Amino acid sequence: MSKVAIITGASRGIGAAIAERLATDGFTVIVNYAGGAEAAEALVRRIEQAGGKALAAQADVADPAAVRRLFDSAETSFGGVDVLVNNAGIMENAPLADTSDESFERQIAVNLKGTFNGLREAAKRLRDGGRIVNFSSSVVGLYQPNYAVYAATKGAVEAMTHVLSKEVRGRSITVNAVAPGPTGTDLFLKGKPQAVIDTLAKLSPLERLGEPTDIADVVSFLVGPQGGWINGQILRANGGVI
Repeated sequence: MSKVAIITGASRGIGAAIAERLATDGFTVIVNYAGGAEAAEALVRRIEQAGGKALAAQADVADPAAVRRLFDSAETSFGGVDVLVNNAGIMENAPLADTSDESFERQIAVNLKGTFNGLREAAKRLRDGGRIVNFSSSVVGLYQPNYAVYAATKGAVEAMTHVLSKEVRGRSITVNAVAPGPTGTDLFLKGKPQAVIDTLAKLSPLERLGEPTDIADVVSFLVGPQGGWINGQILRANGGVI
């Protein structure tokens, strides 16, 4: 029987690349989405056409009841959950002095509370030998202007990663986080002038943006048999930006 992986925010970008890669690796994939039903269903069809097994499941990760239902549906459909990839997130850039209460609360709700909601369910319900992969960002470490709240949410995710890896002792569950650098997704590219994109691409000594598949490869390693001795770590998958 194949292992079951929930990927949050998986209808597009990095999350979609992770879903496709893990399906190729033999996982049954739960493609979680908040509002992108059409994109999620199209991704499921692509996975199934390639011989994989997938299911689209709507849930707002900021809502704890919705996250519980997400795990419920995975258990009902496939008998349990082996992997959680906490990929869902939003990024709103502004100087700290100009950041609105609403922007602060949105980023906390999705990036921090959303990750917490997933971790809490996974800590109780993941099968022994499971894997948890959270998403931080290489903004934590770079600390560029205009990213104060976003960096704060991701720094908190890193802290929870370290702590939970110790709290699931005895169950052979690993808990790690991936911290991408600039990656060529629609979310990242949207609204940026080409000159800014070119500058960000040059930050890495490899002189290119990351691709969603670059990040999916790292997640595949962490949840696969070769990643079993990596635990409580933050992998900065950024081409050497920091």
